[in-house]
Amino acid sequence: MTDTNFKIVVLVKQAIDTRQTVSGTIMNEDGTMNRAALPSVFNPDDKKALEMALRIKHQNPMTTITVMTMGADNAASVLKEAIYIGADNAILLSDRKFAGADTLATSYVLAKALAKISPDLVLAGRQTIDGDTGQVGPQVAQWLGIPQVTYATEIDECNNDQITLWRTFENHKELLSCKLPALITTDGTANECRPMNAKRYMTYKHMEVEKWTSESLDGDESFYGLKGSPTQVSKVFEITAVEKESKRMGNSDEELQAFVQEIINNRLIG
Repeated sequence: MTDTNFKIVVLVKQAIDTRQTVSGTIMNEDGTMNRAALPSVFNPDDKKALEMALRIKHQNPMTTITVMTMGADNAASVLKEAIYIGADNAILLSDRKFAGADTLATSYVLAKALAKISPDLVLAGRQTIDGDTGQVGPQVAQWLGIPQVTYATEIDECNNDQITLWRTFENHKELLSCKLPALITTDGTANECRPMNAKRYMTYKHMEVEKWTSESLDGDESFYGLKGSPTQVSKVFEITAVEKESKRMGNSDEELQAFVQEIINNRLIG
């Protein structure tokens, strides 16, 4: 263990639980998501980013972890959950001017908030389960002008001026070093997050989450919300795969050979 006092911010999101969406309830008339009518969860990849931060703190006990999200007032629930798990502070960025933001406008607001904190390290999930773009983390790093590493799976070492981490791919692993301050996004194969701590829950269940509005930030309002969003969603629809025909076969070599020949004869493959 060391006595390095890292200042870490973990970007989290109250994401729509896409496993429980109902057709016809997803979109508002203006092309924004109807979040009020949809169930929400703590975005899974962001939880893994929180776990990564907690492991750094275990090695550097003087570290402080702040969780931050942008959303409506009810998004404070994921921040409080992060506090119950082990985060130290929480900031909710909430203002009607932020509403309807695409990834560019979202990343701008997050970057302006982070600039007020000047963290040594920013951690975030690679993507959210409701958007799946993987854009917000890299865009935040670009706004801040700091290095970024994506698809991180494990921290190898973190010291005063650099972080060394592993990235895992299908056929190989990479060990990278990056100067701090930096932004890291975690891959879905990173370590699962630990559960909430009962003592922390009892201690902080009545806490008030700190809220920042547009007045708290030194930002250009033309970059906020719908005004600052070049991406507009015109329509969302469901695609249902329907099985048209099936063929049952045994496991003998003869049946398999006959099946392959049938595919070739019918020109189903080249």
